[in-house]
Amino acid sequence: MTLDLPDELARQARALAAATNRRLEDVVIDSVARAVAEPAVETLADAELVALCDATLTTAEQEQLSGLLAAQREGTLDPADRARLDSLMAAYRRGLVLKARALKEAVARGIKPRLSGDAA
Repeated sequence: MTLDLPDELARQARALAAATNRRLEDVVIDSVARAVAEPAVETLADAELVALCDATLTTAEQEQLSGLLAAQREGTLDPADRARLDSLMAAYRRGLVLKARALKEAVARGIKPRLSGDAA
């Protein structure tokens, strides 16, 4: 299969591959796999949508992330720790995006209140 990516997207993928010491192909495959695996929040039942709005990292993941970030600040991360930190940060970013999408849908359905700073 051949993919033609827009120049900016290709640049971002190359930068991510270089930053994580991974092959460009692996970065693109992982990105596509994550996009396909993410739920379409618009199709979730109300209870599932509310649960997604309230989702967080597990306590163990939060503790591990805090420890890895501290080690990064101290300059003591080894390659395995760097890979785990990258993985946790990616999961955290994906979770934030998914929560934002879920919150937008929950507000649109009227099952979550609009945040006070939101424009009408």
